[in-house]
Amino acid sequence: MSWKRKDNDVLLPMVIPYFCNPYIMIVRYLRIFYLSMSGKIKFFSLSLLCGMQFLGLAAQKDNKPAVPRLVVGIVVNNLRSDLLNRYWDSFEQNGFRRLVNEGTRFDYMQLNYFYTQTAPGMATLVSGCYPSAHGIVANEWYDQLSGKIVAATGDNDTYCVGCENTNEKHSPKNLLTSTIGDELRLAFFKQSKVFAVSLDAMPAVLLGGHMANAVYWLDNYSGKIISSSAYLPELPQWVKDFNGKKLPDIYLQQTWSLLKPDSVYQRLNFPDNSRYENGIKGKKVFPYDLKTLSVRTDGGRDYYLLKNTPMGNNLVKDFAITLIVNEELGKDDYPDLLLINFNATEYIGQQYGLLSYEMHDALLRLDKELAHFLSFIDSYLGKSNVLCFLTSPHGASYPYKAMQEWGMPAGQFNAGQAYVLLKSYLKALYGEGEWIKFWKGQQIYLNHQLLQQSKIDKEQMQREIARFLLDFNGIGYVITSGQILQNGSFNGLHRQLANSFYLTRSGDVMYALLPNWSEMGESLAVHNTGYAYDSQVPLIFYGWRTDRASIIRPIDVQDLAASLAAVLKIPFPNACHGNIIPELVK
Repeated sequence: MSWKRKDNDVLLPMVIPYFCNPYIMIVRYLRIFYLSMSGKIKFFSLSLLCGMQFLGLAAQKDNKPAVPRLVVGIVVNNLRSDLLNRYWDSFEQNGFRRLVNEGTRFDYMQLNYFYTQTAPGMATLVSGCYPSAHGIVANEWYDQLSGKIVAATGDNDTYCVGCENTNEKHSPKNLLTSTIGDELRLAFFKQSKVFAVSLDAMPAVLLGGHMANAVYWLDNYSGKIISSSAYLPELPQWVKDFNGKKLPDIYLQQTWSLLKPDSVYQRLNFPDNSRYENGIKGKKVFPYDLKTLSVRTDGGRDYYLLKNTPMGNNLVKDFAITLIVNEELGKDDYPDLLLINFNATEYIGQQYGLLSYEMHDALLRLDKELAHFLSFIDSYLGKSNVLCFLTSPHGASYPYKAMQEWGMPAGQFNAGQAYVLLKSYLKALYGEGEWIKFWKGQQIYLNHQLLQQSKIDKEQMQREIARFLLDFNGIGYVITSGQILQNGSFNGLHRQLANSFYLTRSGDVMYALLPNWSEMGESLAVHNTGYAYDSQVPLIFYGWRTDRASIIRPIDVQDLAASLAAVLKIPFPNACHGNIIPELVK
């Protein structure tokens, strides 16, 4: 704003012209007219002129896009839609309850693809598209060109930043689309900041996307927070200072005991000594002496154990708050994004199952951590300036043995035995040869090179395998890559299988087990199906411009990234097929 005075005239503010604003043009002409007046008429005109000037300024302000200063994504593994209701009475007021009571809750966000593993889940949340578009079809897959197994975020062209005696090599190069964080960075010419935090590299990298300032995770060997050269050449000093506090050592000195009286857990879960649990290092009953359990055979500390306890989530929360403060998120004119993955609940679910004291206690302790985090957000930036959302990359199943004993159809499929039988069958049909190169996660990869050399029709072999598999107990559906390519119109689970398919990364034959069935050797809380217990997760928005509401209308997982883009007033991720959620963008 500039100021001009002419002789003895009243001092008037004169805004630098905005020729696109009609209020400013009117004010300029009225000012000229005003200078030729005198007396009472001039005083009256001054009042009118100041009022018009105020309207002009207000119009300029209203034309500016209103966006949250910080968006925080809270991603909790294994958080089925029903778990919040199941344990509602045991939560405190300021954690999960505060998010629900003061936010907009969707109970049924649908993951409309079949293989709901962790990597596809993380990639889908931030890209707004299915694995058929973003290419992250599983946690790992077989690459026909190299003949190697590829991890979702594996990248030998990178190096680990901050590692000790480990060399984890991760990057987002296998993610074929942009993410909401990428689009935010592009929209504001890298002035916005994007970070992701997890106990593991894969979730952190996929949530962070291609252009994140940095992503961080826990080094199992040293207990330090580390990163990848895909994002930065060395750890910032504040991360080194955080590592110097040795919080993992402090947490692993503790005893994991029940947070609340036994009666709180007893009525909603299997007994603490349930036969359905695997436990950690042979231990299946509270309390857990972490100091003793975390000793390695060489006398060092086993920091991997931290991931199997609620204290792993505590560490992630501690680091997230430290990151917000030191990176000054939300403190400038550009909106920032932080994605926090609490995935200790996945490890705990794998070892103890969903209906266990351990899983219940982990959610109660996470509830307290969320209360602390929300209180911090209030004091640091204010609730009205921050948009938080809480969701999960997948649900999980109940232990199949428990389902059987309760009279539910359930079972285990012996994939190893089926593999041996299928090899013999293919040998009888096509002769000697290593016809199958890789079998994992309900996907079968054929030896394309051998098929070409033997001049055997690939699709014919796919059909033979599909017919063979359908004779096994527990197999519900089978689809081949040839069928997907020839027929783009599917419904139900076949549509979900097609949404999980990416030509150069998916198996030649993909199958779906029946509900409540799992493959032998899998964990107690399996998540690799399109059934409701795996594919329905909650979505809660809290903070900036959110109303208190509970919405029972199902929404698609692709809608999350689309809606965040609309809130931030930036383009959708480049392959996003989602719709904007009207309750969020008003």
